[in-house]
This record gives sequence, structure tokens and C-alpha cells, in this order.
Amino acid sequence: MSEILFDLMISSQDYLALYQGIAKDVITKDRRGKTVRFPAKILRPFVTHHGISGTFRIEFDENNKFKKITRLVG
Repeated sequence: MSEILFDLMISSQDYLALYQGIAKDVITKDRRGKTVRFPAKILRPFVTHHGISGTFRIEFDENNKFKKITRLVG
């Protein structure tokens, strides 16, 4: 199993574009500087009126398929 760690700050207005389907993916850099891309929909549990912010971990199974996302620091 592998994982990526990253910090994220998305304003509520920017997330609205993701929610409305205007943009479908989030592109950011992980803690090692590698560019990562993932579906915005996996962030829905973490949306507040202020948007999304925190340190997150995405875990993948042995086939590199998304397994789960966890907010470590919010």
C-alpha cells in the first residue's frame, strides 16, 4: 500500500467550481514536491463554509487504486 501526504487550501468559491463540475480534478504537490492529481469529489467530506484546508493523506491499494483520504491536521 502506498500513500501521499499534502497540504491543501481551497477557498469556498474555488471549491464551488469543482462541485459544479466545471473542474473535476485537484492538482497539487505532495510533501516531496511531486505533482499529484485526484478527483475533487473525494474532498466532499471536508468542505466547510470557508472551503477546504488542512494536511491530508491519500492511501492507495496494491493496485494503486484510491482507498481512502484522511485529514491529519485541519
